[in-house]
Amino acid sequence: MDRGHAERLAPMVEEIMRGFDFAALDRLAVTTGPGTFTGQRVGLAFMRGLRLALEIPLTGITTLEAIAASAMDQTRQSRAAVIHDARREEAYLLLQDGNDTVQPPVVLLFANAINTIRGFGSSVLAGTGAAAAKEKLGADFVLSSIRQPDALWVARLAQQRTPFNDAPGPLYLRAPDAKLPGGKALV
Repeated sequence: MDRGHAERLAPMVEEIMRGFDFAALDRLAVTTGPGTFTGQRVGLAFMRGLRLALEIPLTGITTLEAIAASAMDQTRQSRAAVIHDARREEAYLLLQDGNDTVQPPVVLLFANAINTIRGFGSSVLAGTGAAAAKEKLGADFVLSSIRQPDALWVARLAQQRTPFNDAPGPLYLRAPDAKLPGGKALV
């Protein structure tokens, strides 16, 4: 969907939960980013509201962690480099070695992300920048077909984490593009 996430989210959840009781849920999970500012805010606000209504924990998982777990599972590789298009010749990057995060989510120039992955070494590539990265990195790197996070992996990773009382917040890796009237940037 390009637009209308806020309007469609609650009906989609209601449709998915048809035939199930919300009271049967013992935990919720949500992606925290990186991603679009609006998408992050809509998803987090909805899930934080559901957390309050159901009085159950909500666990946050980064989109890049979910992509890495899915790619490692798909390819049976133990190391993953997730490189995701952040526009402006930049990329979101996460490096994962098994269950250990070697490089937490960061935004870098695409060329710098490639150099960081090269230094990390042989791994599976995933994310929207994976195909372009594979062209630059060569045969030591395996290209997965995983480009976006999957809700199944968000749920699996959330199950492995200790739930917190506090609700997760968004992971913003750079300032918003939105401008105030007169061209002043938002802080």
